[in-house]
Order: sequence, then C-alpha cells, then structure tokens
Amino acid sequence: MSLLPFMFANPMMLAALVALPAIWWLLRMTPPKPVTEIFPPLRILAGVLKREETPSKSPWWLTLLRMLMAAAIIFAIADPVFNPRSNTLSADGPLALVIDNSWATAADWERRVETAEALIGDAEDRDLPVSIVFTADSEHNAVPGSAPAARNRLAAAAPQPLQPDRAAAVNALKTALNGTAPGTLAFLSDGIEAGDDKVMTELAALAPANFRLIEGSGDQAVAITNSANDADSMVITASRLDNAAAQSLPITAFDTRGRTIANGSVAFAPGEGVATGTLAAPFELRNDFARIAIDGTATAGSTFLLDDGFRRRRVALLSGEARDQSQPLLSPLYYINRALAPYADLVQPNEADLAVAIPELLAQKPSMLIMADIGRLPDETYAPVTKWIENGGTLIRFAGPRLAAAPADDPLVPVTLRQGERALGGALSWSEPQPLADYPALSPFAGMPRPQDILVKRQVLAEPTADLSSRTWASLADGTPLVTTKAQGAGRIILFHVSAEATWSNLPISGDFVEMLRRSVQLSRSGGVASEGTTPGQTLAPYRLLNADGVLTSETGRARPLEISAGKAPVSSADNPPGLYGSEEGFSALNLLPRDTQLKPIDATGLPMAYTSEALIGAEAWSLKPSLFAVALILLLVDSAVVLFMGGAFARLRIPATTAFVIALAAGALVAAPGHSLADDGKPGDENILARLDKTHLAYVITGEAEVDRLSERGLTGLTEFLTYRTTLEPGPPVGLDIASDELSFYSLIYWPISANAPMPSPQAVSRIDAYMRAGGTVLFDTRDQFSSLGTGSGSTSPNSERLQAILGDLDIPPLEPVPTDNVLTKSFYLLSNFPGRYNGSPLWIEAQPDNGSQPTGRPARAGDGVSPIMITGNDFAGAWAIDANGAPLLPTVPPDEQQREYAYRSGVNIMMYMLTGNYKADQVHIPALLERLGQ
Repeated sequence: MSLLPFMFANPMMLAALVALPAIWWLLRMTPPKPVTEIFPPLRILAGVLKREETPSKSPWWLTLLRMLMAAAIIFAIADPVFNPRSNTLSADGPLALVIDNSWATAADWERRVETAEALIGDAEDRDLPVSIVFTADSEHNAVPGSAPAARNRLAAAAPQPLQPDRAAAVNALKTALNGTAPGTLAFLSDGIEAGDDKVMTELAALAPANFRLIEGSGDQAVAITNSANDADSMVITASRLDNAAAQSLPITAFDTRGRTIANGSVAFAPGEGVATGTLAAPFELRNDFARIAIDGTATAGSTFLLDDGFRRRRVALLSGEARDQSQPLLSPLYYINRALAPYADLVQPNEADLAVAIPELLAQKPSMLIMADIGRLPDETYAPVTKWIENGGTLIRFAGPRLAAAPADDPLVPVTLRQGERALGGALSWSEPQPLADYPALSPFAGMPRPQDILVKRQVLAEPTADLSSRTWASLADGTPLVTTKAQGAGRIILFHVSAEATWSNLPISGDFVEMLRRSVQLSRSGGVASEGTTPGQTLAPYRLLNADGVLTSETGRARPLEISAGKAPVSSADNPPGLYGSEEGFSALNLLPRDTQLKPIDATGLPMAYTSEALIGAEAWSLKPSLFAVALILLLVDSAVVLFMGGAFARLRIPATTAFVIALAAGALVAAPGHSLADDGKPGDENILARLDKTHLAYVITGEAEVDRLSERGLTGLTEFLTYRTTLEPGPPVGLDIASDELSFYSLIYWPISANAPMPSPQAVSRIDAYMRAGGTVLFDTRDQFSSLGTGSGSTSPNSERLQAILGDLDIPPLEPVPTDNVLTKSFYLLSNFPGRYNGSPLWIEAQPDNGSQPTGRPARAGDGVSPIMITGNDFAGAWAIDANGAPLLPTVPPDEQQREYAYRSGVNIMMYMLTGNYKADQVHIPALLERLGQ
C-alpha cells in the first residue's frame, strides 16, 4: 500500500485501527483511588466491611494518551517506509543495464551505483538474470548472469576519462542477448550526446518490454573545450547542456608544479550552452600555464591541458623598408602585424640601424625573428643571429628586391638562391601568374585546403638540389618553391619566396597567409616534442594521463603511444586517453574533447516505442517503525507515571494531576529529542594544531630507530637554541613526524635522516611527502655517510645511499645540482662557501636552475631564485647539532674541529632563513648598479 511519499510494508495491520473504539471504552476505567484511613482501631474495623465497588472513569486526557500509544503500536507494526521503491521490473525477460561511466559521471558516480544496485536487487527478488555493460570500458561483456555477479561487476566499475562508446556497448548487448528481448532495459545515461550516436533508437530496437531512461541532474557536466592565448589574456571556452539556468563558474590556471597562477570565471546565460571567460595575467605568466580547471567540478572534461603549442610567442619584426606611417598598406610589416597580433607578442626595434636593432631584439629573447626584405646584414650580426637560431630560435625571411639582389652565399637562407627575381606574367614574360599547388604531406601546412584564388606574380628562385623537395613546405603549380626551410641546430630558418606585401602576390591579403604564419609560430618554440608535433608518423609515448577526476597521474595503464599526423588533430580514445604524451623534455597535450565541442542532450525524439524518464535514486528508503515503537514506549512510561501518581505514590509531593501530566510529557520529549553534537574542543589533535601554529617548529621524520630519532631530536634542539641565541627567530621545541599520518603542512622544512636499517616508508607515506613538496615544503635528506655524488656510477654504494635512491625513485623530484657559489643559500644569513655537518666532504644538493648563457657573468645570483623543494647531504647535520641536557655536544666532528661545528650551525641557520624568507637576497646582484647610480 503506497501513500506518497511513503508506503506501509505491512498494510494489513492497519485493520487493527477499527478496534480503537473498543480500546477507548476499556481504557476509560481505572482502579479506585486508595482512601486514607485514621489510625483508631475501631474506625479501621468499621471500614473493613465488604461492599460492592465500581471503578471510577479515567480522565479524557489519560484515555487519549493510551489511544495514541495503541495507534503508535499499530502503525509501527504496519511499518511505514519513506522514499519507498516499488519493484517495476518486467518478468518477461532479463534485466539489461546499459551504464555510462564516462567523464561526466564522475561527480555523481556513487548515486549511479546506488541506482544500479537497487535495480539489481529488484532483479534478484524476481530471480531474473542481469546483463550489465559499461559504455566507456575498452572491453564490453554483456552476457547475462546472476544478480551477485552483476553486483560484483558494478562494484569493480569506475568512471573513465573518456567519452562513451555506446555503439560498441549496444552491439555487445545485442550479441549477448542473441535475439532475446530484455524484460526491462535501463539506460543510466550521463545525459550527453556522444557525437552523432542514436543510442536511444538502437536500444529501442531491442524491443524491451519496459524501457527506462535514468539520468542525473547534469549540473556537473561542464567541459572546457578551447583555449586561446590572446594579446591581453587567456580566453577560455566552456560548454554545458543548454537547458540549464544561469551559472557562473570559477576557473583557475596552474603551472607545472600545481601552483595557482591566475583566476577567472566563465558565465553562462540562462539556456546558453557555450560561454567564454578570461584569465588575465601578464604575457610571461600566461606562458607558464600548464593546466586550466573549473573549480568545484573535478572531471576530465573540466580540466584543460596546455603544452608548448598554447604558449604565446614573442616575435621580433624587422623590415628593410623605411617606415611610412601615412601609407601603412605599402609596408610589409603591416600585413605581418595583422596576421600575428592575435597569436603572438610582437616587438619592433627602436633603431633603424640593424647593427643596433638586431642585438636589441635578441636581448628580449624572442621565439621568432621575422625579416621582411632584408638582403644584407651587418657582418657583426651574423654570429649572434646564428647562435640564437642554433639555440632554438626560428628565423622567417620574406623575399623582396633587396633579398633578390643579395649574394647567393647568404648563410641565413635555407636554400641557395638564384640572384635576381622571376617575373610571372606581363609584356616581357611568356608565363602566367601561378596558383599554389597542394601542400606536401611533410609540410606543417598539410591539411589546409589548396587556395584557388591566390596568384603569385613574382618570386625568387632556388637552385635545384637533391634535397630541395624535402625542404619545401609550399610550392607553386609549376613546381617552383614558395616556402622553404632548413633546420639549424635546435632552431629553424624559413623563407617565403615572395614579399610580405601585396606587390608580388595576393597571398598576404588572404586567410592562408594568416594560417601559414600561425602554424609557423607554433613551431618556433624549441626544446619540446610539442614544437615538432606536426611531423608525420611521429609517435609519442604516454607521459602523464588524466584520471576521471581530472588529476594528472603517472599511471599509464594500457595506453598506447599517440601517433601525430600532419594536418590531423589527435582524438582521445580508450587507446589514447587524455593526458600528456612525450617525455619530461617535451610533450604534447591531448584533451578529452575536440576543440569547440558543444555538449548536447541525448536526442530521444522519434522513438518507435514509449519509455519512462527517471532521475537517479535519491535519499535511501528509511522506516518509521523504530521511531514509532520509541514513541509508544515513551507514552507507556508517561502512562505508568500518571497511574502511580493517581494511585497516591507521590501524594507527599502535592503536585496536581495536570501538572504531573505536563512534566511527564516534557520528560518524554527530552528523552526522544536527538542530542546535539558538540565540538570536542579538548581533542588532542586540535591542541597540537594550535601549538604548531603559534611558533615555528623544526621537524624531523621518525624513522623507527631509537638512536637515530634521538639524535635527530637532540640535533634540532641544538639548532633551535642556536637560532634563538644568534637570530631573532625563536623556534618552538622540535617535532617528530610520522609522515604516514601527521599533518606536514605546518612545517616549512622537514629533516629526514636516512637509515638503511629503518623500515622502508610505505607508498602512501612517500606520496604524502611528494604532495608536501609540491605544495611548497622542503625535505632535507641526510644520508649521514658523506657521499659526494648522486649518480649511480659515482661509487656511492653505501646502504644509506641505496635507501635514499629507493625513496627518491618514488618521488617526482626536479634535476639536482650542488649549491652554486652565488646561490641565495650562501648568503641568506651568514656568508658560506660550503655546508659542513659532522662531516665535511659532501656537497649540499638542491634543485638545479637552468643556465643563462646570454648573461656575461655566466650565472648571476638570480639563478637561485625560488625555494628548492628538496635538499640532500651526507654530512650528518643532526650529528653536528646534537647537544645533551647541559648543552654539550653529543658527537665529535670528523675530523675533530669545533670551528667545523660552528660552520655546521651556521649552515643550519642559512637553511632556515632561506626557507623562511625565500629569495629576497637574490636582489643583492643589483647592489653595485644601484650604488653606481647613487654616486657611491
């Protein structure tokens, strides 16, 4: 019996309610009230005489109380259930479950599992076989089986960072049923149409007796579909189902270390399925974007990965033409500016002298240098331009009169040119202006349609050579090159054999000119696989892959290498899940959805049969039986108390009956009322948090070896006292950490003494250390064995070194180097040249900073910018710092030298100041220039 929103599990028991009138009549009678007698014996004997007694009637409120108690018991036995579920499965065939486990189901996957479990339970109640298939799995097994087997498969399933392959799932279901129509077919959909699939029509073709479409709310089905690094900001395009209300979603950009760089938002209007938002940040910061995510929506679709191809390049422009502001259309740089302004940061020199302008532009570290009709360069500029190209720069040159007259042995052109230019068409020429031919397959322009309306009237010709065809990216219909290239070192030289303005051809005023330059710019960034992503047949191994929650992981599973083809954008699939493909040196980003994809709801129009549309299961069904029995018990206790009171048990209290009834009801309400959950302010964890936040504490890892842990504690105690005595920092007592369970974020530095005899930390503990380092913390590893190199071939084979290598093998650490002499660590408090501990033979290793070869000094102090997340030494810092209760050293230095112990303490002070103040001392490199300007 169902009475929405609840039902009775035993509705026949409600028939007992007809007995309430009889119960009313019976409950109105109460035993006679006892009479108080006076002591005299005769009076007692006189009152002993027997006489017929009639019970007095009970008060109306007491009768009502007992009636409520009886009704509560009857309703409790009838077992009312809220949020009931009815078993509506058809018994004409097996239950077929088609479940989307795509990226859009990650947010409400638990509710989907509950819904499927309820359906499987209904099938089990009716002894029906269950066929279950998941649309995003790489393998589909839809053979009907028992309900427990289906429940096990459901428990093992998980959302995948993929779009659903419903066609394969439906085919597997057809094969498994072998012509048998399912009794009930339930499609647990993510609500999003996958391409042009007609899944509803295909499922209806199975002719189920009961067809049910079950969908979630779709609020979390939001995906980032494109990103454009414009001149002033990063423009983000997002898509959702277009039947939703107005919505504003915050977006965040992260760098490669997971640090937040910029924030913005994407605002959807009511009923709008596509919206754009911006991430405002300087040009240099936007080039550090590695991942963009929608806050609060952890799915593979709401995470957008960026590689080198999304970075905005800095392009330097040079022209051999004199600038004429009154006639910009005659300037070759005008067309280049218009073509590249949306995609690159353009810079031009302030000087017309090329000997001054070229070094000025190269000092700004451009990714690309474009020269429009420059034939001869000053001799002193060839060497720096050549070096810049070999270091990864891209030089693009456009032809013109000056280049046509330049010497043929110019080293900055990709092919040998014939002197002079070739004219096509005109009174003195037999040839006609030539259109463009199809782009070669090896060209980055491959995939662009051949333009029909572009004609070339003039060009510079290349000398025929054996490798000319392999160096040609575009050619004319007569086979002469239009765009040629040559790799030089890590960079590239590209030559357009026509001018950059419209006198030699109409190419500069066409859309193909914009696309050619844009694709060339994407190739300009050196040092990465992404910059070579257009090479046909290139295969990239999986490097980091997205999981269903939008998190990059190193688990590649069964992912296959990604094949990059010219002119063809790769698409994510079960073989190539979304993520990064390549290596640490360079990678290409593969996102879940193709660019500018628009999410659309599943089309269920035109079905040949009816279906029911349902939502996912809501709150679980719960019974009122325990509560009703509790109410009946409370009423029984109240009734007992009232009867005792009316019988005189509480006669001395002199409380009126009505007052007693009110007190009893209040007591019952207090008993039945749920207790309030109060915060336990006295929990030890909270006290520890407050104690750790009030002061800076030095922390060390508890290894499990008593002697090692004792030396660590005494060593950090000694350093704490030294810091208090020599600096304004007054740390609290050292803290020993269990890295598997303790909170690590309270400490800026964690000292980890390595011991081969200590238990190996669990993968979970190492993962917590890795997360701590990514969040900005630093771990100081100390092998205490005075090693001198981290390489495997260095002879560092001590047990502690091997244990350290085993730990580091599970950590994502950056490249390391010994502390340079100009690093901030050498001058954060004391001026130090090395960092001794109990020993003095091991360098202190920190995160390696890239060399800056363009600096005349080789490596300035700013190369130490940023706090290293890892430090490694073998000098046994704690052994040198350790003191006893009287402040005396516990261990001697090796060799015995108190000056070495003093420098060990100073090393600890510098490390702590470096951790607490960061790189502020790096600006000391500017002090000489500042003093010179001040005249001092």
